[in-house]
Amino acid sequence: MVLGLVFLQGDAILVYRVFRNESKRSAKLLHGIIHLLALIISIVGIVAVFDFHRASKIPDMYSLHSWCGLATILLFCIQWVLGLMFFLFPVASAWIRAMYLPLHVFCGVVLLVMSIGSCLLGITEKLLFSIMDTYSTRSPEGVLANSLGVVLVVFGILLIFIITKEEYRRPPNPEEEALSVHFKTLTEGASSPTP
Repeated sequence: MVLGLVFLQGDAILVYRVFRNESKRSAKLLHGIIHLLALIISIVGIVAVFDFHRASKIPDMYSLHSWCGLATILLFCIQWVLGLMFFLFPVASAWIRAMYLPLHVFCGVVLLVMSIGSCLLGITEKLLFSIMDTYSTRSPEGVLANSLGVVLVVFGILLIFIITKEEYRRPPNPEEEALSVHFKTLTEGASSPTP
């Protein structure tokens, strides 16, 4: 789950900052593909969790971690489908896409925070179930888990800093803004005829 919903999602969000001087359609395609990989890994992860619970006769969906984690994955799926419909294979007008973009960006940051929060809840839950008796003695497992939690928090803070820093924003390109973002444009590079 950390790989999909934190690391890959963070990488996908950074595509527009890291590749800010590349073509917008290439960045958009890479953004969508990395998010798709994050989604696939997350779905595989959640299926594995339900399988493990069933095999171990552990009840599902009773903890705060499971509630927040499932909500995060469901909202991530919705965000990905809406991003696909609005930006990669647009079904809406340019005006509606422009209106939705700030909400899409905001929801992406919220999902990143929810993902990190869900991972922190999961780490804490695992520690309480696995090493509750030795956790207060600074056992190696506890130190490792706490270190992973700190790394996740620092990763999230750095990502949000980079995302919100205006100097790292992709510079506007009037030529790209005029291009249609239909799939044919993305794959073949030809602009759609204007009516």
